[in-house]
Amino acid sequence: SFTWQALGCGCVGQAVLSRGAHGGPVTVVVGFAMAVTIAVYVSGGVSGGHINPAVSLAMCVTGRLKWTKLPIYILAQLLGAFVGAAAVFGIYYNAFMEYSNGKLEVTGPNATAQIFATYPAPYLSLVNGFADQVMSTAVLLLAIFAIFDTRNNSVPKGLEPIAIGLLIIVLSCALGMNSGCAMNPARDLGPRLFTAVAGWGMEVFTAGNNWWWVPIVAPLLGGVLGAMIYIIFIELHHSDPQSGEESEAHAKYELTNM
Repeated sequence: SFTWQALGCGCVGQAVLSRGAHGGPVTVVVGFAMAVTIAVYVSGGVSGGHINPAVSLAMCVTGRLKWTKLPIYILAQLLGAFVGAAAVFGIYYNAFMEYSNGKLEVTGPNATAQIFATYPAPYLSLVNGFADQVMSTAVLLLAIFAIFDTRNNSVPKGLEPIAIGLLIIVLSCALGMNSGCAMNPARDLGPRLFTAVAGWGMEVFTAGNNWWWVPIVAPLLGGVLGAMIYIIFIELHHSDPQSGEESEAHAKYELTNM
């Protein structure tokens, strides 16, 4: 989570703080996606590459991860995201101060809070935003289950993080306009907590009609929904695997826990 947050928020920070001179929507989308790829490669062998509570919860619901591990995973994800946000703020501290004349603002022309957490577009209602996050996270988990399903057209072993990075790119390009396509409670809450204590204040929780809870609750619901859709409509309809294939599938899920 630290790797993903530091690199991902760094991409946003570079684009915002340079006022577009050193980045824009394309670099943010591609940079964040590649940050996810690197983070999964870094942590995949130890924790299965879990950097998203929505993924961890979906894995628990579908029996691919023990429930006793869920609190530990979520705590680590939140902590990593918090520290990653702090690292970005430290690296770009002088740029932050120059950008807004020493003021850390949540809204307005010199706002910088959006570098760390997602905020809704002015036209977006909470209901529409909630549906946005449920759908995008459902698609994310549906695709992740497909990527790691050895009985489907699975990705060659070792290239799964790259496929996930490409998935993040298309999701961000297709569903990112409303609120930044968070799809990850830790990615949003961890940095939001950091901004609250680092100088932006409690407005980070009240902005956008108290938006903060939507990218926490909706992705958790959407992740479980997407996983169940894949299992019910795809996975259960596979022909019975040979014993060797079954063992390979189980080993792959155990390795990645994705």
